Amino acid sequence: MDLLEALAQTFDHATKVVAGTTDDKLDNPTPCRKWDVRAVLTHMTGVVANMGLGASALDLLPDITAYELRDDRVSQFRSEADRTLAAWTNRDLSDEVNIGAGPMPVAAAMRINLLDTATHSWDIARATGQCEELPDDLATFVLECCEGIVTDQIRGFAGIDPAVPVTADVTPTQRLVAFLGRQT
Repeated sequence: MDLLEALAQTFDHATKVVAGTTDDKLDNPTPCRKWDVRAVLTHMTGVVANMGLGASALDLLPDITAYELRDDRVSQFRSEADRTLAAWTNRDLSDEVNIGAGPMPVAAAMRINLLDTATHSWDIARATGQCEELPDDLATFVLECCEGIVTDQIRGFAGIDPAVPVTADVTPTQRLVAFLGRQT
């Protein structure tokens, strides 16, 4: 699996989770401290939008927290995901891109996009009673990407909790989210 394929699969998975998120669940608490479902969904969609802007060398959103979630959130997320995927498709992995943290290789930015979307789709699925599992090969790939970029310094900067220990019999998705500090 390559980054582009993994991101496409993650966007497909996240779209299903967004579609399964009904209005009555938007105020549910999530595994993200201090964020309800609406806040996580707004953040996830806004990050995908910003990634597409950065990948297209366009001006980034001035304030990701001010991103507005529309009533048609499924089509909004899918539209942002499709635009972002198209932008990544047109970039060489060795190019540099600015997604808000200064210039970095496209490959690193895509990994961040992958990590953020996969993790927050799990958060939303957990909070809304949906299936939380990513396909095993995708979860394994995302975890491998995470292990290469999520250091203790990044955890502190990005607000990612320390890894949670897991037993050998957990699923690849449970291993991924535990690495990112989520209780399974």
